[in-house]
Amino acid sequence: MNAQPAEGPRPEARPDPATRCPARSAGAGSLTRLYGPEASADPQGIYSRLRKQFGPVAPVLLEGDVHAWLVLGYRENRRVLDNPSQFSRDARIWRDWKEGRIEETSPLVPMLAWRPDCVSQDGEPHRRLRGAVTDNLQQAASRGIRRHVTHFANKQISAFAADGHADLVPQFAEYLPMLVLTRLFGLPEDEGLRLATSCAKLIKGEDAVAHDGRIMEVLGALAERKRQEPGADFATGLLGHEAGLDESEIHSHLRLVLITAHTTTSNLLARVLERILVDPSHLTDLVSGQVSFSAVVEEVLWNTPPLAVDPGRFATTDTELGGQHIKAGDLLVLGLAAGNVDPEIRPHAAVSVRGNQAHLAFGAGPHECPAQGMGQAIVETAVDVLLHRLPALRLAVPPEKLTSTASTWEARLDSLPVAFTPQPAAH
Repeated sequence: MNAQPAEGPRPEARPDPATRCPARSAGAGSLTRLYGPEASADPQGIYSRLRKQFGPVAPVLLEGDVHAWLVLGYRENRRVLDNPSQFSRDARIWRDWKEGRIEETSPLVPMLAWRPDCVSQDGEPHRRLRGAVTDNLQQAASRGIRRHVTHFANKQISAFAADGHADLVPQFAEYLPMLVLTRLFGLPEDEGLRLATSCAKLIKGEDAVAHDGRIMEVLGALAERKRQEPGADFATGLLGHEAGLDESEIHSHLRLVLITAHTTTSNLLARVLERILVDPSHLTDLVSGQVSFSAVVEEVLWNTPPLAVDPGRFATTDTELGGQHIKAGDLLVLGLAAGNVDPEIRPHAAVSVRGNQAHLAFGAGPHECPAQGMGQAIVETAVDVLLHRLPALRLAVPPEKLTSTASTWEARLDSLPVAFTPQPAAH
């Protein structure tokens, strides 16, 4: 379901590319792309270079050479996150969208375009819709989410337990959150793998519009089925919530929670496993109880947040941010990973951040992630089951052999090969 502008059809004419850039003084040809091979290989290197060149806010190019401001500074990120009156989530005020510069087939459309969901709105409409989401997430969590995680984690582990080796990214972290979500949503389990693949492709910008359509098709059918056969699940809860969501709002919020909860939780799970396996002392301390699981998660959320760049705020008026002149209608994307290592607040990035929850990983302000507790419960339970099922779990390659691939929005671990004492497949 592609977003449409509130003001009616957009013009077909495409303005000259030289007029697109919000920071025209930088020169269209000199702007850094947040996509492509270089960005995929070393996003942190790009953030660092941009910070040196422009300061805490830098002009960049997104897919299709669409112009945006990347917010790199911690304080600047907080200012944007905390001030929806200046920096709105409503993409209908996005100048490039209104003036017809964004193709309907752009991979940015599923990530940035307006939808009738709480992410796309501010003020009272946001509060009404977000209330429906948070109420039903709390109910879903109270219905035994850890039991669902334990069930699916054991099922996945049993598929490789007798081998004595596995790759914990494709064989565990990549699909486990989606399997849990299918149970919470009231979806058939066999939909999980297909939906996880479509979510990953959407975030990577690979045939994103088509995969977005497939997700919406599945969720539209789910909503229709739950109208006829209600159950104790998230979809049924949205349908009956006192906020009175209409059909498009129901579909959009099912999509929102499914995509964001799966992609961020699967990435966080892989990064937490990487953290405790790369440094054996972390694993020993965790198993012995000398360090809490939440402390390990905090380190990961500071240093490798599951969402590296938050897709989108739109300036409501001309303003100044980080030394840059932002014009009304400009697009800003929030560098959460860059902000977390801003030398203005972390001059020594190696210093421990245990006990410090001021990271940007879940955003901040009125749009702060409402599902962070559920995501952390999934990760904690999954890791606990894994450590109990697989004795002598250890990394099977040198840490320097581990690689990541980044898209505009996230950096994902490619693989996490491990070895362990083989176990009987049945549990």
